[in-house]
Amino acid sequence: MGRCPTAWSDNRLIRNVVQYRWIYLMMLPGIAYFLVFKYGPMYGLLIAFKDFQFTKGILGSPSVGFKHFLTMFHSSSFFNILRNTVLIQVYKLAFTFFAPVILSLMLNEVRHTRFKKVLQTIVYLPHFLSWVIVGGIFLTLLGPRGDLNAALALLGLPTPNWMMEPRYFRSIVVLSSLWKEAGWGTIIYLAAMSAIDPSLYEAATVDGTRKLQSIRYITLPSLVPVMIMLFILQIGHLLEAGFEQIFVLYNPMVYEVGDVFSTYIYRIGLQGMQFSYTTAIGIFESLIGFLLVLGSNRLTNRLSNGEFGLW
Repeated sequence: MGRCPTAWSDNRLIRNVVQYRWIYLMMLPGIAYFLVFKYGPMYGLLIAFKDFQFTKGILGSPSVGFKHFLTMFHSSSFFNILRNTVLIQVYKLAFTFFAPVILSLMLNEVRHTRFKKVLQTIVYLPHFLSWVIVGGIFLTLLGPRGDLNAALALLGLPTPNWMMEPRYFRSIVVLSSLWKEAGWGTIIYLAAMSAIDPSLYEAATVDGTRKLQSIRYITLPSLVPVMIMLFILQIGHLLEAGFEQIFVLYNPMVYEVGDVFSTYIYRIGLQGMQFSYTTAIGIFESLIGFLLVLGSNRLTNRLSNGEFGLW
């Protein structure tokens, strides 16, 4: 009689684990990290369906079904923060997605090796600064007595309080995000450019192709798969505007245009002690992000005949 497929698979799995035991051992810290800090806290999602009380705990608190989700959808504040979050993320995507690509193309054309390394270090540096430091820089530049207003005063121009004006807040968020992260985004694109076959450029030079034409017909098409992958991943964060950045830059004067899901959850959930309600908002945020990733990946596969999707 033949061996049972299940038993054969089990034996093969055991042999594989024994053979590569040191590799699996190296994987354990990463697996433990995700189990403890990613999957473990999902148990707390239960409080979205309960009126959570500290004294009764998660399981002891009374169940209320979808009460908090219905409250969320009937709240005017919810739709305001949804609009703010989507607008800020769309602005970021529109103005910061292509910045690393352009910066990478410029850096790739620098032929002096030492000068190129200095430039790369300069553009990478803002990424390593915390948002507290970056926020302090922008508050110093754009404050009532900041450097920008000092320059405007010398020119006899109006000196608005930039950080207190709702009409300027989203632009400041996009600008600060662009300054901080554009340089760091070039790492992936420069790595992708280094993998392009040099013979393609040599053939193009022989054919009399100019530099801009080489970029258009060789470099950019080679970057398309990477760009699509990063775009799909960023779409999944459409409802995550970034707590640290917004929290450092905003103030009560700009809550109307600057309050996003993460800051709203912090103010209402932690400071207002509405844990169940804000957990429901967090579940909604994660679910929409998951659906956006699935939808954008499926659309990419359909438009590219399955060539550029993540899976």
